[in-house]
Amino acid sequence: MRERKKRRTRQALSDAAVALFLEKGYDAVSVAEIAAAAEVSKPTLFRYFPAKEDLVLHRFADHEDEAARVVTAARAAGTAPLDALHAHLLSGLDRRDPVTGLCDDPGVLAFHRLLYGTPALVARLPTYRRRSEAALAAALGGDPLEARLAAGQIVTVLRILAEENVDRIAGGATADALAEEAVAAAGRAFRTLREGLSY
Repeated sequence: MRERKKRRTRQALSDAAVALFLEKGYDAVSVAEIAAAAEVSKPTLFRYFPAKEDLVLHRFADHEDEAARVVTAARAAGTAPLDALHAHLLSGLDRRDPVTGLCDDPGVLAFHRLLYGTPALVARLPTYRRRSEAALAAALGGDPLEARLAAGQIVTVLRILAEENVDRIAGGATADALAEEAVAAAGRAFRTLREGLSY
């Protein structure tokens, strides 16, 4: 019960902050204003989110161990990790999951403009990616260096595929029109991961 209440509070704080950022711009909104909008004190807000950027990137935090969870589940089913991750990505593309970048919902597009248009937020993204890589490396197991190298490549491929989709949609493409190309790009990317770079 306590954990559910904490999750609800975190989500409410993040939602209030993102709404204000979208309305006024990230730099124009103070932490005090966010706390007031969420009807909490500043110290309470900082207990949940140590930095202003985390109020936005909280949405990434929910996904930072996603690849690791997919690999762990795949191990139990006897599926190769790369095959499981590829299938998971294809499922996300089919559902138009915002994490894949293949989503043209107006709210998601506004969030992407906020995220990628705010230097302070872009600067914090590598922190989340490093945690995602560490979680995936642990799930892959085996030689620590090889696991880190593999995790770094996989997380980077997923990021680049998502960013390609975000950029194309920001340029005017619809998610439905782009879907076939996005699936083909995912196939090429995972084939490269399996076979190795040709450079």
